[in-house]
Amino acid sequence: QVQLVESGGGLVQPGGSLRLTCAASGFLFSWYAMSWYRQAPGRERELVATITNAGDSTNYADSVKGRFTISRDNAKNMVYLQMSTLKPEDTAVYYCKVLIATRNYWGQGTPVTVSS
Repeated sequence: QVQLVESGGGLVQPGGSLRLTCAASGFLFSWYAMSWYRQAPGRERELVATITNAGDSTNYADSVKGRFTISRDNAKNMVYLQMSTLKPEDTAVYYCKVLIATRNYWGQGTPVTVSS
């Protein structure tokens, strides 16, 4: 079965950095684009970044462009989100997602809190 397990979240000061990791299993990882989403308290879940199956193209939400970098390692079935220059408004639960056929699969999320 498809499994996505996020890790790497935590408490960080404004201006700091974190790297999130999503470990994938149960599907042919190198066949599928992967995405990171986030959901802040009281807000809808929003798309943060997407990477193609080969890792040769990426897209970002305007709010994170120039600060976040999505990457993947198809040999390890991992996708990463490097987050830099973090702001309090980046505080959210971050989720890894894959779309297979017509179904979205989500991880359990990893919380990120940006606060002094």
